[in-house]
Amino acid sequence: MTKIISTHSFRGGTGKSNITANVGVLLAQHGKRVGIIDGDIQSPGVHVIFGLSETTVKHTLNDYLWGKCKIEEAIHRVYEDHSSDGSVYLIPSSIRPDDIARILREGYDADDMHNVFRDLITARNLDVLLIDTHPGLNEETLLSITVSDVLIIVLRPDQQDFQGTSVTVEVARRLRVPEVCLVVNKIPMAYNLADVQQKVQERYQRPVAALFHLSDDIAQNASSQVFILEEPEHQFSQGISRLVEHLLR
Repeated sequence: MTKIISTHSFRGGTGKSNITANVGVLLAQHGKRVGIIDGDIQSPGVHVIFGLSETTVKHTLNDYLWGKCKIEEAIHRVYEDHSSDGSVYLIPSSIRPDDIARILREGYDADDMHNVFRDLITARNLDVLLIDTHPGLNEETLLSITVSDVLIIVLRPDQQDFQGTSVTVEVARRLRVPEVCLVVNKIPMAYNLADVQQKVQERYQRPVAALFHLSDDIAQNASSQVFILEEPEHQFSQGISRLVEHLLR
């Protein structure tokens, strides 16, 4: 049975998409068939991490929602691990300004998004579906959270993120999400990770699956590629490994 995992943050800029992409690749290295949906339709970005551009993407999530293509035409295989037979398949959202404006103006039927989840899982016989959600809480985000087996909430160690995360944790509780775990990202180097972990776990009564210091190496990478493929021994990559181990348990 396919495990559905949503990655969410209450505000933008937490590094949620970068974490999602790296988790997807590492799951594939564990032999999993992984699908990623860029559910941040208003400000998509996962495609950049996998080296896709407007010229290399013919069909997107938007096209499928508007009935312009079949699900297979919107799926792009972005990573394949030959040693384990794992793969990552991405359905990107459109980066064309006209398409984003249309979504903002007209919206879409939430049932159609549910069909995307179902059809991608069926089309590629997925072990894991990762949904990179839009920051904040809106209709598409609530739909993603509702269907999730696991909700990963990414936050930074600041008061605005702390308050927003409290709201998201409570919403997930009311929606009866089976598992909620936290990832704390962009932690200043002066902060002790163990202290941050204890503080966050005590505040939300949820496990912290991974913690990441603010890294110049990640900043220089600028989401231009999947970081763990370039620097598998880096502290960030080790944190991704701990997060994947948590998800596989």
